Amino acid sequence: MHLLPLPAFEDNYIWTLRDDAGRALVVDPGEAGPVLCAAADGLLPVGILLTHHHHDHIGGVGELLERWPDLPVIAPDDERIAIATRRTGDGDRVEVAGWGFDTLAVPGHTVSHIAFHGHGLLFCGDTLFSLGCGRMFEGTPAQMLDSLERLAALPGDTRVCCGHEYTLSNAAFARVVEPDNPALMRRIEEAQAMRQSGRPTLPSSVAAEREANPFLRIDVPAVRAAIVGQTGHPIRSRVDAFAALRRWKDGFRA
Repeated sequence: MHLLPLPAFEDNYIWTLRDDAGRALVVDPGEAGPVLCAAADGLLPVGILLTHHHHDHIGGVGELLERWPDLPVIAPDDERIAIATRRTGDGDRVEVAGWGFDTLAVPGHTVSHIAFHGHGLLFCGDTLFSLGCGRMFEGTPAQMLDSLERLAALPGDTRVCCGHEYTLSNAAFARVVEPDNPALMRRIEEAQAMRQSGRPTLPSSVAAEREANPFLRIDVPAVRAAIVGQTGHPIRSRVDAFAALRRWKDGFRA
C-alpha cells in the first residue's frame, strides 16, 4: 500500500492510495491534471472518494470519468455533488477494490462534510488540518467542535491526510496561542525542514495534532487563558471557547 499526495492548484493535495500493481483510490481530485500525469507513470484509478462539495475538491472528477467512465464516485449525500455514483453517510462502510473505509460525518466546514477512516489513514478533507481546522462556511461552532473531537478520538497513530498544505501558515497562529508548547515548537521545526526540502508536511498523525493543534486543545489552561486574553471576557462554555478561537484565527495576520 502506497500513499502519495499529488499537489494541485496552489496548496491542495489530491490523495492517492495505490497497491503494488498501481491500482489506486483517488481522494478529492479538484483537478484532473495531476491524476492524469500520475496515470502516465502507472497509476490506475479504481475509485474516487469525495469529502465535500467544494470545487477545489471535486472539479476534476468529470474529466477523470471521461478517461475512466466506470469509476465509482463515492460522496456524501449532497445534491451539489451531482457526479456521485454512490452516496455514503455516517457509520457506512465503503468497500472499493479491496480497500475498506468507515464513513464519519464531520459537519462544520460544510454541513454535509464527511471523512473516510481505514487502513490507519484519515482522509478528512477540510475539517482537520495540521495545526488548524477548516473555516465554518456552513456549520456551527458546536458542530465543528464535535467533528474535530470525533477525529481526535481516533487512534493516535492514524495518519491525517488533509486537503491542503496549510501547516506553516497554521503554525504562525498556533505559536501565538500556545508559545510555550514544546510539541508545537518541534512540529514547526519539522515542518519548516520538510518544506525547505520540497516535501509535504503531511500526513500528520492524530497524536501529533492532539499535542500541538490549538483547536484540539481548548481545555488546556494555557490555550484557554490565551482565548480569554484575546476576547477580554470570561468564556462560558467549551463551544464558546472554540468559537472565539476560530474567530481569532479568521482575523489573524502573521
